[in-house]
Amino acid sequence: MRIACRGVSLSYPAGRGSNEALRGIDLEIGSGEFVGVLGRSGCGKSSLLSLIAGLRQPSAGSIAFPGFTGAGRPSCLMAFQSDGLMPWLSVLDNVAFGLEAAGMARAERERRAQLMLRRMQLDGFAAQFPGQLSGGMRQRVGLARLFVREADALLMDEPFAAVDAQTRLLLQQELLDIWTTQQRTVVYVTHDIEEAILLCDRLVVLSARPARVLAEVKVPLPRPRRLACRQPEEVAALRWHVWNLLAAQDGPAVAA
Repeated sequence: MRIACRGVSLSYPAGRGSNEALRGIDLEIGSGEFVGVLGRSGCGKSSLLSLIAGLRQPSAGSIAFPGFTGAGRPSCLMAFQSDGLMPWLSVLDNVAFGLEAAGMARAERERRAQLMLRRMQLDGFAAQFPGQLSGGMRQRVGLARLFVREADALLMDEPFAAVDAQTRLLLQQELLDIWTTQQRTVVYVTHDIEEAILLCDRLVVLSARPARVLAEVKVPLPRPRRLACRQPEEVAALRWHVWNLLAAQDGPAVAA
């Protein structure tokens, strides 16, 4: 699914005035592209995701989906820092929940959920409950629930920020492996410059609030990618380039 933002601005009411989060965002995302969005804390990255998802309406400008011919809006699934699992449901039922909400028959949704759990190496935990799992395993269940559903785009807001560094690397690789198979459009918000480089096709760097597009940076790393086989010189050079873009903003820069 393609996404086209044209002159998108967003303001929140704030007393007698307004709190401007986004100003004149022009951005195009290609079908099947994996795009990272970077910027300082509070600059409006999450607000941009909510606009693309249709959870909010822009104060100015428009968001279109060129080539989409279905009724209404395209389907967009969102993932957040919290795994959002329902503690009273088993792992299997958590993964199958969206399929059930879509009206899929029980046998088929459980079959699909089991296949995805097997892919995530969680099939031995289908009958467990979220409270019985580690934080990293819960995040993997959250990924399984996201990818088992059919959607035109995935909007991911720092989904791995709450896990330790080792688990984060494992989850990044699992995300890459699944995306390589499914090739869905992904918009990925993160504060971690290196994570964005290793996962994404292109980086969109936003300015301080009100956010504007400072730069769009193509990631030259080939696909498919294995995080254990990095290209340190290319990654390091690109990391410093993006960090310098962010550091040029007023105030303290985002950690590099």
